[in-house]
Amino acid sequence: MNGNNKVVLAYSGGLDTSVILKWLIEEGYEVIAYIADVGQAGDFKQAEKKALKVGAKKVYVEDLKKELVKDYIFPIFKANALYEGRYLLGTAAARPLIAKRQIEIAAMEKAGFVSHGATGKGNDQVRFELAYYALNPKIKVLAPWKMESFLKKFSGRTDLIKYAEAKGIEITSTIKKPYSEDDNLLHISHEAGILEDPAHEPSEDIFSKTVSPEKAPDKPTRLTIWFKDGEPVKAETPDDGRSETDPLRLFTFLNELGEKNGIGRIDMVENRFVGIKSRGVYETPGGTILFAAHKDIEGIAMDREVMRLRDMFSQKFAELVYNGFWFSPEMDFLRSAIDKSQEAIDGKVTLKLYKGNVMVTGRESPSSLYDKDLSSMDIEGGFDQKDSAGFIRIHATRLMAHNAIMNKHGGRK
Repeated sequence: MNGNNKVVLAYSGGLDTSVILKWLIEEGYEVIAYIADVGQAGDFKQAEKKALKVGAKKVYVEDLKKELVKDYIFPIFKANALYEGRYLLGTAAARPLIAKRQIEIAAMEKAGFVSHGATGKGNDQVRFELAYYALNPKIKVLAPWKMESFLKKFSGRTDLIKYAEAKGIEITSTIKKPYSEDDNLLHISHEAGILEDPAHEPSEDIFSKTVSPEKAPDKPTRLTIWFKDGEPVKAETPDDGRSETDPLRLFTFLNELGEKNGIGRIDMVENRFVGIKSRGVYETPGGTILFAAHKDIEGIAMDREVMRLRDMFSQKFAELVYNGFWFSPEMDFLRSAIDKSQEAIDGKVTLKLYKGNVMVTGRESPSSLYDKDLSSMDIEGGFDQKDSAGFIRIHATRLMAHNAIMNKHGGRK
Protein backbone atom coordinates (compact mmCIF):
# COMPACT_ATOMS: atom_id res chain seq x y z
CA MET A 1 0.00 0.00 0.00
CA ASN A 2 1.00 3.61 -0.52
CA GLY A 3 0.66 6.36 2.09
CA ASN A 4 -1.55 6.29 5.17
CA ASN A 5 -2.76 2.76 5.83
CA LYS A 6 -4.61 3.42 9.09
CA VAL A 7 -8.29 2.51 9.15
CA VAL A 8 -10.85 3.01 11.93
CA LEU A 9 -13.28 0.09 11.82
CA ALA A 10 -16.74 0.26 13.39
CA TYR A 11 -16.49 -2.97 15.38
CA SER A 12 -19.21 -4.94 17.18
CA GLY A 13 -17.29 -8.05 18.22
CA GLY A 14 -19.51 -10.26 16.09
CA LEU A 15 -18.62 -12.60 13.27
CA ASP A 16 -18.78 -10.12 10.38
CA THR A 17 -16.69 -7.32 11.85
CA SER A 18 -14.19 -9.74 13.41
CA VAL A 19 -13.57 -11.31 10.01
CA ILE A 20 -13.40 -7.87 8.39
CA LEU A 21 -10.86 -6.76 11.00
CA LYS A 22 -8.60 -9.73 10.19
CA TRP A 23 -9.12 -9.39 6.45
CA LEU A 24 -8.16 -5.70 6.51
CA ILE A 25 -4.97 -6.55 8.37
CA GLU A 26 -4.11 -9.17 5.74
CA GLU A 27 -4.77 -6.56 3.07
CA GLY A 28 -2.06 -4.40 4.61
CA TYR A 29 -4.04 -2.00 6.79
CA GLU A 30 -3.34 -0.97 10.37
CA VAL A 31 -6.72 -1.36 12.04
CA ILE A 32 -8.07 0.66 14.96
CA ALA A 33 -11.26 -0.92 16.28
CA TYR A 34 -14.04 1.38 17.44
CA ILE A 35 -16.87 0.09 19.64
CA ALA A 36 -19.82 2.47 20.14
CA ASP A 37 -21.94 1.91 23.22
CA VAL A 38 -25.38 3.16 22.22
CA GLY A 39 -27.24 1.09 24.78
CA GLN A 40 -27.02 -2.34 23.16
CA ALA A 41 -26.64 -5.48 25.22
CA GLY A 42 -23.12 -6.90 25.19
CA ASP A 43 -19.83 -7.31 26.98
CA PHE A 44 -17.69 -4.42 25.76
CA LYS A 45 -14.62 -5.52 27.71
CA GLN A 46 -14.80 -8.92 26.05
CA ALA A 47 -15.26 -7.32 22.63
CA GLU A 48 -12.21 -5.13 23.26
CA LYS A 49 -10.10 -8.15 24.20
CA LYS A 50 -11.30 -10.00 21.12
CA ALA A 51 -10.40 -7.12 18.80
CA LEU A 52 -6.89 -6.95 20.22
CA LYS A 53 -6.49 -10.71 19.93
CA VAL A 54 -7.58 -10.64 16.27
CA GLY A 55 -4.95 -7.99 15.62
CA ALA A 56 -6.28 -4.48 16.19
CA LYS A 57 -3.53 -1.97 17.03
CA LYS A 58 -5.83 -0.05 19.35
CA VAL A 59 -9.45 -0.22 20.54
CA TYR A 60 -11.76 2.66 21.41
CA VAL A 61 -14.85 1.91 23.52
CA GLU A 62 -17.06 4.98 23.50
CA ASP A 63 -20.11 5.52 25.75
CA LEU A 64 -22.48 7.52 23.55
CA LYS A 65 -25.77 6.85 25.35
CA LYS A 66 -26.37 10.29 26.85
CA GLU A 67 -25.49 12.05 23.60
CA LEU A 68 -27.76 9.68 21.72
CA VAL A 69 -30.73 10.59 23.90
CA LYS A 70 -30.18 14.33 24.08
CA ASP A 71 -28.94 15.12 20.58
CA TYR A 72 -30.64 12.48 18.42
CA ILE A 73 -33.59 10.72 20.08
CA PHE A 74 -35.19 13.82 21.60
CA PRO A 75 -34.95 15.89 18.37
CA ILE A 76 -36.62 13.04 16.45
CA PHE A 77 -39.51 12.97 18.91
CA LYS A 78 -39.81 16.76 18.93
CA ALA A 79 -40.50 16.39 15.20
CA ASN A 80 -43.07 13.58 15.70
CA ALA A 81 -41.08 11.71 13.06
CA LEU A 82 -42.50 8.35 11.98
CA TYR A 83 -41.14 6.63 8.89
CA GLU A 84 -44.01 5.45 6.69
CA GLY A 85 -46.36 6.27 9.54
CA ARG A 86 -45.18 3.44 11.80
CA TYR A 87 -41.42 3.10 12.33
CA LEU A 88 -39.88 5.13 15.18
CA LEU A 89 -36.45 5.19 13.50
CA GLY A 90 -34.59 3.20 16.13
CA THR A 91 -31.63 2.00 14.05
CA ALA A 92 -31.48 5.17 11.96
CA ALA A 93 -31.31 7.40 15.06
CA ALA A 94 -28.00 5.96 16.25
CA ARG A 95 -26.10 5.74 12.94
CA PRO A 96 -25.17 9.43 12.50
CA LEU A 97 -23.82 9.60 16.05
CA ILE A 98 -21.78 6.42 15.59
CA ALA A 99 -20.38 7.76 12.31
CA LYS A 100 -19.63 11.19 13.78
CA ARG A 101 -17.54 9.74 16.58
CA GLN A 102 -15.79 7.41 14.13
CA ILE A 103 -14.73 10.37 12.01
CA GLU A 104 -13.50 12.20 15.14
CA ILE A 105 -11.39 9.19 16.12
CA ALA A 106 -10.01 8.97 12.58
CA ALA A 107 -8.94 12.61 12.88
CA MET A 108 -7.28 12.01 16.26
CA GLU A 109 -5.45 8.95 14.93
CA LYS A 110 -4.62 10.63 11.61
CA ALA A 111 -6.27 7.70 9.82
CA GLY A 112 -7.00 8.05 6.13
CA PHE A 113 -9.70 5.36 6.09
CA VAL A 114 -12.86 4.35 7.92
CA SER A 115 -14.67 1.04 7.51
CA HIS A 116 -17.96 -0.61 8.44
CA GLY A 117 -19.57 -4.03 8.10
CA ALA A 118 -22.89 -3.02 6.52
CA THR A 119 -23.98 -4.93 3.42
CA GLY A 120 -24.68 -3.48 -0.01
CA LYS A 121 -28.40 -4.21 0.21
CA GLY A 122 -29.38 -2.35 3.36
CA ASN A 123 -29.87 1.17 4.66
CA ASP A 124 -26.92 1.31 7.04
CA GLN A 125 -24.28 1.50 4.31
CA VAL A 126 -25.95 4.70 3.11
CA ARG A 127 -26.36 6.15 6.61
CA PHE A 128 -22.73 5.54 7.54
CA GLU A 129 -21.17 6.68 4.31
CA LEU A 130 -23.26 9.82 3.81
CA ALA A 131 -22.31 10.86 7.34
CA TYR A 132 -18.62 10.07 6.74
CA TYR A 133 -18.44 12.17 3.60
CA ALA A 134 -20.49 15.02 5.07
CA LEU A 135 -18.20 15.29 8.09
CA ASN A 136 -14.91 14.70 6.25
CA PRO A 137 -15.10 14.97 2.45
CA LYS A 138 -11.52 13.70 2.16
CA ILE A 139 -12.04 10.47 4.08
CA LYS A 140 -11.72 7.18 2.22
CA VAL A 141 -14.31 4.49 2.95
CA LEU A 142 -13.61 0.76 2.94
CA ALA A 143 -16.91 -1.11 2.66
CA PRO A 144 -15.85 -4.77 2.29
CA TRP A 145 -19.27 -6.07 1.29
CA LYS A 146 -19.01 -3.88 -1.82
CA MET A 147 -15.37 -4.64 -2.59
CA GLU A 148 -14.60 -7.20 -5.29
CA SER A 149 -11.62 -8.71 -3.46
CA PHE A 150 -13.71 -9.35 -0.35
CA LEU A 151 -16.71 -10.71 -2.27
CA LYS A 152 -14.52 -13.18 -4.13
CA LYS A 153 -13.36 -14.60 -0.82
CA PHE A 154 -16.65 -14.48 1.09
CA SER A 155 -19.99 -15.26 -0.50
CA GLY A 156 -21.90 -15.63 2.75
CA ARG A 157 -21.98 -16.64 6.39
CA THR A 158 -20.53 -20.12 5.79
CA ASP A 159 -17.38 -18.66 4.25
CA LEU A 160 -17.05 -16.22 7.15
CA ILE A 161 -17.27 -19.05 9.69
CA LYS A 162 -14.69 -21.17 7.83
CA TYR A 163 -12.30 -18.22 7.64
CA ALA A 164 -12.77 -17.42 11.35
CA GLU A 165 -12.06 -21.01 12.29
CA ALA A 166 -8.96 -21.11 10.09
CA LYS A 167 -7.64 -17.87 11.61
CA GLY A 168 -8.38 -18.80 15.21
CA ILE A 169 -11.06 -16.15 15.64
CA GLU A 170 -13.47 -17.04 18.43
CA ILE A 171 -17.00 -17.26 17.07
CA THR A 172 -18.90 -19.04 19.84
CA SER A 173 -20.37 -15.72 20.96
CA THR A 174 -21.59 -15.00 17.44
CA ILE A 175 -23.92 -17.99 17.10
CA LYS A 176 -27.27 -16.25 16.71
CA LYS A 177 -30.95 -16.92 16.41
CA PRO A 178 -32.12 -17.47 12.80
CA TYR A 179 -32.56 -13.76 12.15
CA SER A 180 -30.58 -10.51 12.44
CA GLU A 181 -30.87 -7.92 15.23
CA ASP A 182 -29.81 -4.34 15.82
CA ASP A 183 -29.98 -3.16 19.42
CA ASN A 184 -29.65 0.29 20.96
CA LEU A 185 -31.22 2.44 23.66
CA LEU A 186 -34.21 3.40 21.51
CA HIS A 187 -35.16 -0.02 20.14
CA ILE A 188 -34.23 -3.47 18.98
CA SER A 189 -34.95 -4.63 15.44
CA HIS A 190 -35.42 -8.21 14.27
CA GLU A 191 -35.20 -8.98 10.56
CA ALA A 192 -33.88 -11.36 7.89
CA GLY A 193 -33.65 -15.13 8.28
CA ILE A 194 -36.96 -16.71 9.26
CA LEU A 195 -38.59 -13.27 9.23
CA GLU A 196 -38.04 -12.80 5.51
CA ASP A 197 -41.39 -14.52 4.99
CA PRO A 198 -43.77 -11.61 5.67
CA ALA A 199 -46.56 -14.05 6.56
CA HIS A 200 -44.49 -15.78 9.26
CA GLU A 201 -45.75 -14.85 12.73
CA PRO A 202 -42.83 -14.01 15.05
CA SER A 203 -42.58 -16.44 17.93
CA GLU A 204 -42.53 -15.01 21.43
CA ASP A 205 -38.86 -15.90 21.95
CA ILE A 206 -37.90 -13.31 19.32
CA PHE A 207 -38.85 -10.45 21.62
CA SER A 208 -36.32 -9.26 24.20
CA LYS A 209 -37.23 -5.66 25.16
CA THR A 210 -40.93 -6.15 25.86
CA VAL A 211 -43.02 -8.66 27.77
CA SER A 212 -45.94 -10.12 25.84
CA PRO A 213 -48.97 -7.82 26.27
CA GLU A 214 -50.98 -10.88 27.34
CA LYS A 215 -48.53 -11.44 30.21
CA ALA A 216 -48.22 -7.79 31.22
CA PRO A 217 -49.56 -6.77 34.66
CA ASP A 218 -53.32 -6.69 35.13
CA LYS A 219 -52.99 -3.36 36.93
CA PRO A 220 -52.24 -0.26 34.81
CA THR A 221 -49.16 1.86 35.41
CA ARG A 222 -49.85 5.57 35.81
CA LEU A 223 -47.24 7.99 34.51
CA THR A 224 -46.77 11.75 34.19
CA ILE A 225 -44.31 13.33 31.74
CA TRP A 226 -43.38 17.03 31.87
CA PHE A 227 -42.20 18.91 28.76
CA LYS A 228 -40.24 22.11 28.20
CA ASP A 229 -39.82 23.41 24.64
CA GLY A 230 -41.02 20.05 23.37
CA GLU A 231 -38.44 17.96 25.25
CA PRO A 232 -39.23 15.71 28.20
CA VAL A 233 -37.71 17.14 31.38
CA LYS A 234 -39.29 14.93 34.02
CA ALA A 235 -41.06 11.57 34.26
CA GLU A 236 -42.82 10.34 37.37
CA THR A 237 -44.89 7.35 38.43
CA PRO A 238 -47.14 8.69 41.21
CA ASP A 239 -48.02 5.27 42.60
CA ASP A 240 -44.46 4.61 43.77
CA GLY A 241 -43.05 8.15 43.75
CA ARG A 242 -40.20 7.43 41.35
CA SER A 243 -39.08 10.49 39.41
CA GLU A 244 -36.33 11.05 36.82
CA THR A 245 -35.07 14.31 35.29
CA ASP A 246 -31.68 13.44 33.78
CA PRO A 247 -32.26 12.83 30.03
CA LEU A 248 -30.60 9.40 29.95
CA ARG A 249 -32.15 8.19 33.20
CA LEU A 250 -35.54 9.57 32.14
CA PHE A 251 -35.51 7.72 28.84
CA THR A 252 -34.22 4.52 30.46
CA PHE A 253 -37.10 4.83 32.94
CA LEU A 254 -39.61 5.04 30.07
CA ASN A 255 -38.02 1.95 28.53
CA GLU A 256 -38.46 0.04 31.79
CA LEU A 257 -42.12 1.02 32.04
CA GLY A 258 -42.78 0.15 28.41
CA GLU A 259 -40.99 -3.18 28.70
CA LYS A 260 -43.00 -4.45 31.66
CA ASN A 261 -46.30 -3.29 30.12
CA GLY A 262 -45.70 -4.89 26.71
CA ILE A 263 -45.57 -1.57 24.86
CA GLY A 264 -43.89 -0.76 21.54
CA ARG A 265 -44.10 -3.82 19.28
CA ILE A 266 -44.43 -3.17 15.56
CA ASP A 267 -44.34 -5.70 12.69
CA MET A 268 -44.18 -4.08 9.25
CA VAL A 269 -42.92 -4.23 5.69
CA GLU A 270 -41.06 -1.04 4.82
CA ASN A 271 -39.32 0.51 1.84
CA ARG A 272 -35.55 0.71 2.13
CA PHE A 273 -33.83 3.71 0.58
CA VAL A 274 -32.05 1.46 -1.93
CA GLY A 275 -35.42 0.37 -3.36
CA ILE A 276 -35.88 -3.01 -1.66
CA LYS A 277 -38.83 -3.84 0.55
CA SER A 278 -37.96 -5.46 3.87
CA ARG A 279 -39.88 -6.88 6.80
CA GLY A 280 -38.92 -5.63 10.24
CA VAL A 281 -40.14 -6.51 13.71
CA TYR A 282 -39.38 -3.72 16.16
CA GLU A 283 -39.58 -3.17 19.90
CA THR A 284 -39.54 0.49 20.96
CA PRO A 285 -40.99 0.63 24.48
CA GLY A 286 -39.92 4.02 25.82
CA GLY A 287 -40.12 5.72 22.44
CA THR A 288 -43.73 4.65 21.94
CA ILE A 289 -44.68 6.22 25.28
CA LEU A 290 -42.77 9.42 24.56
CA PHE A 291 -44.27 9.77 21.10
CA ALA A 292 -47.83 9.54 22.45
CA ALA A 293 -47.18 12.03 25.25
CA HIS A 294 -45.41 14.59 23.08
CA LYS A 295 -48.05 14.49 20.38
CA ASP A 296 -50.73 15.04 23.00
CA ILE A 297 -49.14 18.07 24.69
CA GLU A 298 -48.90 19.69 21.25
CA GLY A 299 -52.67 19.33 20.92
CA ILE A 300 -53.27 21.80 23.72
CA ALA A 301 -50.26 24.12 23.25
CA MET A 302 -49.62 24.38 19.49
CA ASP A 303 -51.39 26.68 17.06
CA ARG A 304 -53.46 24.86 14.45
CA GLU A 305 -51.72 26.27 11.37
CA VAL A 306 -48.27 25.79 12.88
CA MET A 307 -49.24 22.18 13.56
CA ARG A 308 -50.30 21.65 9.96
CA LEU A 309 -47.00 22.97 8.67
CA ARG A 310 -45.03 20.99 11.25
CA ASP A 311 -46.89 17.82 10.24
CA MET A 312 -45.73 18.34 6.66
CA PHE A 313 -42.18 18.71 7.93
CA SER A 314 -42.48 15.60 10.13
CA GLN A 315 -42.76 13.23 7.19
CA LYS A 316 -39.77 14.78 5.45
CA PHE A 317 -37.81 14.76 8.70
CA ALA A 318 -38.47 11.03 9.09
CA GLU A 319 -37.35 10.34 5.53
CA LEU A 320 -34.11 12.27 6.03
CA VAL A 321 -33.29 10.36 9.22
CA TYR A 322 -34.18 7.00 7.68
CA ASN A 323 -32.22 7.67 4.49
CA GLY A 324 -29.08 8.93 6.24
CA PHE A 325 -29.22 12.69 5.66
CA TRP A 326 -28.78 13.81 9.26
CA PHE A 327 -25.82 16.03 8.35
CA SER A 328 -27.44 17.84 5.43
CA PRO A 329 -28.52 21.43 4.74
CA GLU A 330 -32.16 20.38 4.49
CA MET A 331 -31.96 18.75 7.91
CA ASP A 332 -30.42 21.91 9.37
CA PHE A 333 -33.36 23.87 7.98
CA LEU A 334 -35.96 21.42 9.27
CA ARG A 335 -34.43 21.23 12.75
CA SER A 336 -34.50 25.02 13.01
CA ALA A 337 -38.16 25.09 11.96
CA ILE A 338 -39.08 22.25 14.34
CA ASP A 339 -37.29 23.97 17.24
CA LYS A 340 -39.25 27.16 16.53
CA SER A 341 -42.51 25.21 16.59
CA GLN A 342 -41.65 23.81 20.03
CA GLU A 343 -41.01 27.08 21.87
CA ALA A 344 -44.32 26.96 23.74
CA ILE A 345 -44.72 23.20 24.02
CA ASP A 346 -44.58 23.15 27.79
CA GLY A 347 -46.63 21.32 30.39
CA LYS A 348 -47.43 17.82 31.53
CA VAL A 349 -49.25 14.78 30.19
CA THR A 350 -50.71 12.02 32.33
CA LEU A 351 -50.87 8.53 30.89
CA LYS A 352 -52.00 5.04 31.72
CA LEU A 353 -49.94 2.07 30.47
CA TYR A 354 -51.78 -1.20 30.19
CA LYS A 355 -51.14 -4.43 28.27
CA GLY A 356 -49.47 -2.93 25.22
CA ASN A 357 -51.51 0.27 25.21
CA VAL A 358 -50.52 3.87 25.90
CA MET A 359 -53.60 5.83 26.95
CA VAL A 360 -53.43 9.57 27.54
CA THR A 361 -55.72 10.56 30.43
CA GLY A 362 -55.05 14.30 30.77
CA ARG A 363 -52.83 17.23 29.97
CA GLU A 364 -52.01 20.70 31.33
CA SER A 365 -49.95 23.51 29.83
CA PRO A 366 -49.08 27.08 30.84
CA SER A 367 -49.13 27.78 27.09
CA SER A 368 -52.57 26.25 26.65
CA LEU A 369 -54.64 27.53 23.74
CA TYR A 370 -57.66 25.64 25.02
CA ASP A 371 -60.52 27.85 26.28
CA LYS A 372 -63.04 25.85 28.25
CA ASP A 373 -65.71 28.54 28.07
CA LEU A 374 -65.20 29.10 24.34
CA SER A 375 -65.54 25.38 23.46
CA SER A 376 -68.27 24.60 25.98
CA MET A 377 -71.66 23.31 24.86
CA ASP A 378 -73.22 24.95 27.94
CA ILE A 379 -71.48 28.34 28.16
CA GLU A 380 -71.62 31.00 25.44
CA GLY A 381 -68.11 32.17 26.31
CA GLY A 382 -67.96 35.15 23.96
CA PHE A 383 -68.62 33.07 20.81
CA ASP A 384 -71.73 34.13 18.89
CA GLN A 385 -73.05 30.88 17.45
CA LYS A 386 -75.08 32.82 14.84
CA ASP A 387 -71.76 33.78 13.19
CA SER A 388 -71.31 30.14 12.18
CA ALA A 389 -74.10 30.45 9.62
CA GLY A 390 -72.08 32.90 7.51
CA PHE A 391 -68.92 30.87 8.04
CA ILE A 392 -70.65 27.78 6.62
CA ARG A 393 -72.17 29.68 3.67
CA ILE A 394 -68.76 31.04 2.68
CA HIS A 395 -67.23 27.55 2.67
CA ALA A 396 -70.25 26.13 0.83
CA THR A 397 -69.94 28.55 -2.09
CA ARG A 398 -67.40 26.53 -4.05
CA LEU A 399 -69.17 23.25 -3.23
CA MET A 400 -72.43 24.56 -4.70
CA ALA A 401 -70.65 25.83 -7.82
CA HIS A 402 -68.89 22.49 -8.30
CA ASN A 403 -72.07 20.46 -7.95
CA ALA A 404 -73.95 22.75 -10.31
CA ILE A 405 -71.37 21.95 -13.00
CA MET A 406 -71.54 18.24 -12.20
CA ASN A 407 -75.35 18.24 -12.53
CA LYS A 408 -75.12 20.13 -15.80
CA HIS A 409 -72.96 17.32 -17.20
CA GLY A 410 -75.17 14.49 -16.06
CA GLY A 411 -74.47 14.37 -12.36
CA ARG A 412 -72.08 12.19 -10.36
CA LYS A 413 -71.28 8.69 -11.55
